[in-house]
Amino acid sequence: MPWIQLRINTTSDLAESISEQLEESGAVSVTFQDTFDNPVFEPLPGETKLWGNTDVVGLYDAETDIDELKAILNLEQYSYKIEQLEDKDWEREWMDNFHPMQFGKRLWICPSWREIPDPNAVNVMLDPGLAFGTGTHPTTALCLTWLDSLDLTNKIVIDYGCGSGILAIAALKLGAARVIGIDIDPQAIQASRDNAERNKVSRKIELYLAKDIPDNLQADVVVANILAGPLKELKPQISKLVKPSGELGLSGILANQSQSVCDAYQTEFVLDQVIEQDEWCRITGKKL
Repeated sequence: MPWIQLRINTTSDLAESISEQLEESGAVSVTFQDTFDNPVFEPLPGETKLWGNTDVVGLYDAETDIDELKAILNLEQYSYKIEQLEDKDWEREWMDNFHPMQFGKRLWICPSWREIPDPNAVNVMLDPGLAFGTGTHPTTALCLTWLDSLDLTNKIVIDYGCGSGILAIAALKLGAARVIGIDIDPQAIQASRDNAERNKVSRKIELYLAKDIPDNLQADVVVANILAGPLKELKPQISKLVKPSGELGLSGILANQSQSVCDAYQTEFVLDQVIEQDEWCRITGKKL
């Protein structure tokens, strides 16, 4: 069946309330999209990330009375667009947008419905979904490329803010002997556990909520792909997890935030040159 799509241009401050109005008016789905057509990738667990200029998009049954909808929502106060959409196999269209992705020299992230490009490569099977982290965001890509560049053979690795488990699983597939995933959200812990089982590495991964981290836990390599603010606030905890001469990788940082994060960590780490990708960056270094 065909559908009616209503797109309202607004700000991040108003987006949530408009979303609620669309749902109350009968929208079968409501999504957020950056006005400049950038999709919203990989929010933190429990968080909805919105751009400053946000489109709220509602999908309605084709039989919806447009004039009545305009009156209910008082659309004249917004900049909006209403259009007819053809019926599509939405699941198939969604799946077609995801392809195997290569990071570094050896590592591939592959959705389950695609053919593996190189059976001899290091392949992580991961399907997009409610899990937090699929490799599509520059920060995840930066971390995956960094892990691929390291010799993780027989190393202990900690993934702080593990989300989907993508970095933890990649580390195991790249040779790590043991990986510990840590997150604040039970859903992330479950997603990591499920993905580890799917990749047949569940026996080598330990998963903890942040409040349950064992005492004296340390690793040869620690990677934390969260956000600049939490990285600075958690500096004492994250630094403590890195063994002397161990490796640290931080991301989830906008390029203009990199100096403040470097300032927080440089007292305990010899930092490398900051690497940037699409306005995001990665900070790495070795513990003193």
